[in-house]
Amino acid sequence: QVQLVESGGGLVQAGGSLRLSCAASGGTFSQYAMGWFRQAPGREREFLAAISWSGRSKYYAESVKGRLTISRDNAKNTVYLQMDSLKPGDTAVYYCAATVRYLVVAPVDYEYWGQGTQVTVSS
Repeated sequence: QVQLVESGGGLVQAGGSLRLSCAASGGTFSQYAMGWFRQAPGREREFLAAISWSGRSKYYAESVKGRLTISRDNAKNTVYLQMDSLKPGDTAVYYCAATVRYLVVAPVDYEYWGQGTQVTVSS
């Protein structure tokens, strides 16, 4: 059983940056591919980025490519999401998730989820 805890969310002005962290415990972190998702009120959970077990392979949603960067540190059991040039439309709860599958994008393909961290971008 893997536990995931996100942190780093908050209030930021449009054009600003945030770095989200997701700390994992209870399992062998390097055996899981990791993903980041977000969910705004009234909307479905949206895939943002995924990273392979080693960190060598990454995949991004087209809508965020160039503004978001996913990375991981297996020594620290942590995955990160660097978010730049933030827009009010990025306001949502951001979730990290773990999967034994390779760079999948559907939420149903992830086995473990964090509780989420709120990101609010003001105009």
